[in-house]
Amino acid sequence: MADDEEEVVSGPVCSYLTYKSEGDRLYMLGEYEKAINSYTHALQQEPKNRNCLVARSRCYLAMGNTTLALKDAEASQLGNKEFYKGLYRKAESLYAKGEFELALMFYHRGHKLRPDDRNFRLGIQKAREAIDNSVGSPSSVKLETRGDLSFFYRREEKVLPKTKSQLRRQKLNLKQQSMKTEQDAPKTNKTVRVLLGELYGDKEYLENLLLDKELMKTNTESGGTIQELIVNGITFLDTRTEFWRQQKPIFAREREQRIKAQSWKTQRKQAETEQTTFILQRMEEIDMLLADGYPEECKTKAMELVQIVKEWSQREVPNKAEFLGNLYNTIGLAQVELGEFEDALTSHQKDLQIARKFDNLEAKSRALDNIGRVYARIGEFSKAVEVWSEKEPLTKTHLERTWLFHEIGRCHLELGNNVEARDYGLKALASAQKTGDEEWKMNANVLVAQAELKQSKLQTAVTFFEQALSKARLLNDEPAQEAISNALKDNKRQIEQAEQLKQKEIEQLQEKQRAHRLKHANQAEEQLPEKFDSEEVMSEETKTQSGDTENTTREVKLEQGETAEDGEIEKETAEEVEAEKEESAEVTEKEETGDDIENEKEEAADEETDKGETAEEAAAPKNE
Repeated sequence: MADDEEEVVSGPVCSYLTYKSEGDRLYMLGEYEKAINSYTHALQQEPKNRNCLVARSRCYLAMGNTTLALKDAEASQLGNKEFYKGLYRKAESLYAKGEFELALMFYHRGHKLRPDDRNFRLGIQKAREAIDNSVGSPSSVKLETRGDLSFFYRREEKVLPKTKSQLRRQKLNLKQQSMKTEQDAPKTNKTVRVLLGELYGDKEYLENLLLDKELMKTNTESGGTIQELIVNGITFLDTRTEFWRQQKPIFAREREQRIKAQSWKTQRKQAETEQTTFILQRMEEIDMLLADGYPEECKTKAMELVQIVKEWSQREVPNKAEFLGNLYNTIGLAQVELGEFEDALTSHQKDLQIARKFDNLEAKSRALDNIGRVYARIGEFSKAVEVWSEKEPLTKTHLERTWLFHEIGRCHLELGNNVEARDYGLKALASAQKTGDEEWKMNANVLVAQAELKQSKLQTAVTFFEQALSKARLLNDEPAQEAISNALKDNKRQIEQAEQLKQKEIEQLQEKQRAHRLKHANQAEEQLPEKFDSEEVMSEETKTQSGDTENTTREVKLEQGETAEDGEIEKETAEEVEAEKEESAEVTEKEETGDDIENEKEEAADEETDKGETAEEAAAPKNE
């Protein structure tokens, strides 16, 4: 039972979120070992959780264990090389190990993925400074003839015999070289003392212990020797000395002091106050919270610091406006991470107002950049284009122009302005070719291809898609290869469909032309017999007309003969008629005379009857 209880207690009891939250709290308190234990318990439940690996890497780095910090950072990137938090932790671990060139490379990669992240910009700056300080400028390098030059002297002896004066000069040179080496020894010790500081006494103590031969022979309880422990300690101090020398060598510090002294003569001296130091420390903590994925805590602390800075005067904080602008920018970035886009827009606009008021071009470019991003996130693409167009003259590098042109082109593509999208895509491609960045070349080619596709320029779109696919293969970016290949297949399928449709249209047109020709041929065939029939009818009509004319001529001739005979007959009848008329006239005259006598008799009788009627009418009233 006891063993079972011990197993239960030793194993992970709480949930992943409980252990993760506990580790975050312990990290904020500075208890890094306990925080690592909590993160380890959380990873036992979710071994591949990237955020937890990044948090543990941060704790290892705070304890100075750069190897384990780098290991966790690389583990967080397994399966996703674009995980920017893991990329930042990897760059920080490499920087702490003194591998500044590799750290600079990963800082640049992170800056390409997240151009708005301030930590990557600061990382690039400090890595470059460390490289410059470790290498030094060409003007600061002086070539000196040191070391064993006897080989060259032997060659001169073989060529020419030496005179007495040459031998004296040779002795003097050897004395000067020996004196220089004696002078350089304490100087190097002085440099080590400055770099190690309090640890220099420990280094001397360990070196003195090495002289005790009897002590070196004794063994420790773990099985090793004391000599091994002392040598490991001295090696560690030498490694840190070399790291600090490269990061900020003595000659670089002296040169910076000279440059500062010269600038103080020409400019007004601004002493760093306690308030400024406090603000810088708090701002660094706030930036770390945002980089580690705690936007809510970052926003709260930044707002508190804004209120504190506003209460201080310009004399207490000489760069008050610059600090406020940076804080509003950080608040806006945290609000974007939380999805509070309207509030983020307000914060970035405050940053822009401060930048315009004090004519700070760098801050203005930063604010316009972030405002455009917010507009693009909420779908206000026309406003994003307007803001980013204002930022365009403020860009300094080809890489920044490439990103800006690409984003403006994407907004135009969303708005349906396909011609403008293609133009900005070509601008982004030209800038990417100047920088030599293959990833941005791929993105620009994809943008141009999409714009050409929406304009139905299918063949041109295929060309740009193929160029983008070659860049994706060069970068070994499998998700990009898959997406571009699918788009290319769809594009080629559309081309095939368009060709098939065009072929069908051509065939239909040919069929119509063929049918039209057949119709005309049939009409021509139908019109030929009609012509023949009309000609026959015309010939028959002409024949009938000629026959009719002959008949009419014959009738006319017959009529002329008949009229002559009729004339003679009419003369004879006319004479007979006249004789009959005369006889009838005589008879009628006799009849008329008899009729007149009868008529007269009738008229007389009528008059008598009329007289009798009038007499009766006159007598009637009398009787009444």
